[in-house]
Amino acid sequence: MSHATNEHQAFRQALGSDVRPLTKGGDKARVERRRAAPSEAQLARRESAQQGRADERDFLSDEFVDLVGAHDPIEYRRDGIQIGVLERLRHGGYAAEARLHLMRMPVLECRRALFGFLKDAYAHDLRSVLIVHGRSSEDNGRANVVRSYLHHWLQQFEEVQAFASAPPQLGGLGATFVMLRKSERARANNRERQQKRRG
Repeated sequence: MSHATNEHQAFRQALGSDVRPLTKGGDKARVERRRAAPSEAQLARRESAQQGRADERDFLSDEFVDLVGAHDPIEYRRDGIQIGVLERLRHGGYAAEARLHLMRMPVLECRRALFGFLKDAYAHDLRSVLIVHGRSSEDNGRANVVRSYLHHWLQQFEEVQAFASAPPQLGGLGATFVMLRKSERARANNRERQQKRRG
C-alpha cells in the first residue's frame, strides 16, 4: 500500500461517517443574494439627504421674475445696512475674496452654483465676493435673464447684506459684488480681539 493511499484512508477516517460528497451541481457557490432591507439608520440618512436636496431646491425660487433692464445696474441693501456700504460696493471698495463664474450656464445650474458658493463663502467667513454672470444688450438676452434671477435670488439669502453691480473696471453690469454678514464665529473672534486690546 502506497504512502498516498494510507494518507487518503487516514483522512477519510478523520472525517467520519457524517461527511458526504457534494451532489452534482452543488459544487458551485450561489451568487444571487437577497438584498437585505435597509436599516432604520439607513432610511433616516436617505430621508435626510432627500430633505436636504428638497430644501436646497426650494430655498431659491425659480418662479417667473421681472427682467431688469439690460443697461440698468442692480443693487440692494438690507434694512439696517448703511448706504456707505452700498456705495463702497458700487465702487469696488471691498476686494473680492472669492469669485463665482456663471457665464454660459443654464439658469438651473446657476441657481445650484450660487447656492453652494454663498453657503461655502459664509461658512469660511468671507465677507465680499464677486459673481460674474455676463451682460446682454437686450432685456431678454440669456445673460440678462441670469442677472435678473440673481437680483431675485440674492435677496432670499439671510447672509446677504447688500449687493451692487461692479464698477466698469471690474466687470460693470456683467458682474455683481456681494457683501455677506459676519458669521457668529467671526463676531466672537472680533469680540475676543477687542477684549485683548482693552487689556
